[in-house]
Amino acid sequence: MRLNQVTVGCTDYAASVDFYTRLGLLQIVDSPPRYARFETPSGETLSIYAVTDAPSPGTVIYFEYDDLDAEVSRLKHKGLVFLSGPADQRWLWREARLCDPAGNEICLFQAGENRRFPPWRIEEAPGKE
Repeated sequence: MRLNQVTVGCTDYAASVDFYTRLGLLQIVDSPPRYARFETPSGETLSIYAVTDAPSPGTVIYFEYDDLDAEVSRLKHKGLVFLSGPADQRWLWREARLCDPAGNEICLFQAGENRRFPPWRIEEAPGKE
């Protein structure tokens, strides 16, 4: 199984396109004012679609970087405003957070092996044979 893409609502199409391209995604579909699709450098996709109300909180989009501090510095230089970080977390990730123009929370992080293999990883799921 592979995760193909994540789609999030946007309340301002142009501002959201600008945000995600400044974040470093390549826009590959442009259907204003309703829909756009972006691609990460490694080929995963993220889409935005027009909604009338700001999205409800709870969903967080995560992007992993090898050098989080350098990436945050680069993005701040491009005018993106961060809510927090970069900061080390107790779950062994380094994180920085910001929101897109619609209020979707974005977490930029650096985790290395701890993303998939934290010290508390369950080695074999219960009930699996």
